Amino acid sequence: MQQPYEAPDTPGEPGTAARVLVVDDDPTVAEVVSGYLDRAGYVVDRAGDGPAALARAAAHWPDLVVLDLMLPGMDGLEVCRRMRGHGPVPVIMLTARGDEDDRILGLEVGADDYVTKPFSPRELVLRVESVLRRTRPAAAPGVLRADGIEVDPAARRATRHGADLALTIREFDLLAFLLRHPGRAFGREELMREVWGWDFGDLSTVTVHVRRLRGKVEDDPARPRLIQTVWGVGYRFDAASGHNGG
Repeated sequence: MQQPYEAPDTPGEPGTAARVLVVDDDPTVAEVVSGYLDRAGYVVDRAGDGPAALARAAAHWPDLVVLDLMLPGMDGLEVCRRMRGHGPVPVIMLTARGDEDDRILGLEVGADDYVTKPFSPRELVLRVESVLRRTRPAAAPGVLRADGIEVDPAARRATRHGADLALTIREFDLLAFLLRHPGRAFGREELMREVWGWDFGDLSTVTVHVRRLRGKVEDDPARPRLIQTVWGVGYRFDAASGHNGG
């Protein structure tokens, strides 16, 4: 019988690499997923069944769990119930079954996302990033700053050289996301998914929002200096003084 345990008070300190627990009884799947997450900069623990997963969580409480639904003995739903009973933790469910009832049940138990096998490991990493961004405490709840631009996510306020920027919700989220990742190029599909949580849609929507945002933050929108187009990839935010404020 699994011994009771208590989750730590502060799982995943802000500013540290997030710890992800991968639970899957298929060694190949677990190895591939762990490899992708490791290369993405996460600290990865692995477990092949429910009791082992609970033991791992007791030793090192994870910031997120990638959890297979079809585990031997104790299934993923029960593992999720027990973990969520001891502490808040985001969970992404994996399953070979595409039945909608299973998906809904997993979400009701406490899963934050649901991925059906077979899946793209790269897509799973993006899902992990998206869930953590929504659920993990921010590295600094303060202001994001770059080249005279200030974005306060908590207050939902953005300024440029002290003057308020009249941004739509989507423009605000896009600007905040780019300021959090200066120097990194993002494809339009990736921006749709990571900024707005859209798994599908018209990619021209991203182009339109970038153009509108440039019109509000660039000195010369026709010759953008901050939001650069990376041909064949997407967009990148360039700023000599970009950083996360405190």
